[in-house]
Formats: sequence, structure tokens, C-alpha cells
Amino acid sequence: MKRYAIFGASGFGREVLPLMRHQLQAAEDSWDLVFVDDNAQVAFQNGHRVTSYMDWLKEPADARYVAIAVANSQAREEIALRCASDGVGFVDVKGQNVVTLDEISIGPGAVLCPFVTITSNVRIGKQFHANIYSYIAHDCIIGDFVTFAPGVHCNGNVVIEDHAYIGAGAIIRQGKPGDPLIIGAGAVVGMGAVVTRGVAPLTTVIGNPARPMQV
Repeated sequence: MKRYAIFGASGFGREVLPLMRHQLQAAEDSWDLVFVDDNAQVAFQNGHRVTSYMDWLKEPADARYVAIAVANSQAREEIALRCASDGVGFVDVKGQNVVTLDEISIGPGAVLCPFVTITSNVRIGKQFHANIYSYIAHDCIIGDFVTFAPGVHCNGNVVIEDHAYIGAGAIIRQGKPGDPLIIGAGAVVGMGAVVTRGVAPLTTVIGNPARPMQV
């Protein structure tokens, strides 16, 4: 039996569950799907078992795969490293109506929620999360462990570096060929922000036009 798990039984994990279950229902091999969450207070969630990571590893399996449904990118990276060291593979989760066009490269462990669109000539790193109704236009480069909240509008010729978080409804202006708009590593773009210029690493921007948040 192949064992699959969604790592994280909170809100996003419960949103990912039916997407992953639908993918598995088309598989010919026998499979089992659970939530893995070391802090969960329940034994079942949305009709599926909830277990600890170590208990899941003890269950006999021909192979193991996980989708990491944890929004915090640093935690997501730590979990990914732990899983990789334990020989656990990563499964890509993709809504049925996700649209991907030409020359798209996406690293392992991506979660693409319903109504996500990725157009042409886009390169995306590992463990990317794109929540509902987000899009990425042509000639964008997205780093590792990047998170898009619902409804992100990422226009063409944009570079988003590792661990950046783009808030719900944010709009990122189109860059230029050879001169992309760059959102630095670890930056946070606030909900509804309109990004018209580059964002420095580890900077939080808010508003329209987006400006660094005053502490």
C-alpha cells in the first residue's frame, strides 16, 4: 500500500484534502490518505484519520508521500527537510480546473488550488503554494517556499525570491524584459497591496501604492 499524508490538519490542510483525494481516486494502486499533525486534538478530520508524524512512519507501506499544507514557509522548509531525510516523497496537488499553459516548470511539493492560472514561460521553485484565484503571468521566476494567498495577481516579468509571502488580493505590476520587478527573499506583501516597484528582502509592504510598513 502507498501511504499519503497531508501535513497539517488546520484550515488549509482541510482545503487541500479533497483535491488530493480526487487525484488518488484515479490511481490503480491501493492507497491510504491521512492528516499528519503532531499538535492535533482530534483523531479524525473531515472523514480521515489524524496521526502524528512518527506514528505514520511506523505504519507499513510500499512508499510514502506527503503534501505540506503549512502556510509558514520556514516551517514548511523544516518539514520538507525532515521528510526528505526519512525517505518520504512529495506529491504535487492540483485542482481540476487549474490552468497551466506553455513552458512551465514547477518544483516538487506544489499545491495549486482551484482556479489558479499560470500562463507561459514561468519557472517556480519547490514547495510553492498558490491559493484560489491566483495567477502568474508570462516570464516570471518564483523561488522556493513562496506562498500566494487567495486572489494574487502576479503580472509578467516578475521575480519573487525564496520565502516571500504575497497576501490576499495583492497586485504586482508587470516588469520589463531584462528588468523584472523583484520581490526579495522573505518579503511580505500585505493584503490588497498594489506593488509598483521592487520590494527589498525581509521587508513588509502595504497599501496602494505599496510602501514599507512603519514599525
